[in-house]
Amino acid sequence: MGRKVNPVGFRLKINRDWDARWFAPGTQYKDMLHEDFRIRQFIAKEAEKAGVSRIEIERNSNQLQITIHTARPGILIGRKGEAVKKMKQGLQDMTGKSAKVEVTEIEKPDLDAYLVAQNIAQQIERRVGHSRAIKRAIGQAMRQGAQGIKIEVAGRLAGADMARREWQSEGRVPRGTLRSDIDFAKAEATTTFGRIGIKVWVYRGDVLSRELKKPSGEAKEAYVSP
Repeated sequence: MGRKVNPVGFRLKINRDWDARWFAPGTQYKDMLHEDFRIRQFIAKEAEKAGVSRIEIERNSNQLQITIHTARPGILIGRKGEAVKKMKQGLQDMTGKSAKVEVTEIEKPDLDAYLVAQNIAQQIERRVGHSRAIKRAIGQAMRQGAQGIKIEVAGRLAGADMARREWQSEGRVPRGTLRSDIDFAKAEATTTFGRIGIKVWVYRGDVLSRELKKPSGEAKEAYVSP
């Protein structure tokens, strides 16, 4: 079963928590869900170069608590916090609610599946060979302490006439074991020959306690908006 479903969704409430934590009765659920989509799109656009991996959204009665996990918090925060204050004001104008923004640094971005997938996609778009990009990503992840990693690419690789699928792995990636801490992400590279899909699985060890595990590389809190 673990090979057929999303590894993150498969482990929710076992060793991973939801990225959005709130309750809405009746028809309000639809409105808040679409508002979450708009919030994520807004942050992704504003922090395009900040290496944002994960956005957590919590809601109180009339307040938003947004936690942004990024590999480059300095870019996201800006000089004297100007960039994050501007983002906070934009979120408040868009939603009509007071917002509190927290920025958390990812200490080991090479263990974050989304950042690894985006890095490979950017290299492919710059015409770097996909095999070279995958080998480099695998080597960096294993040096950072990953117990296993698997990367799969599919599409018209190297401009081939027929699409194909290739994958490389190192170490263990036990996708069917619920206690295993596996981070999974997908990305797309837009090339002149079409789109190339990238999937990344990163195995960081087992979670034996009942405490929900935070995403990879989560470190100290870098900034909290006033």
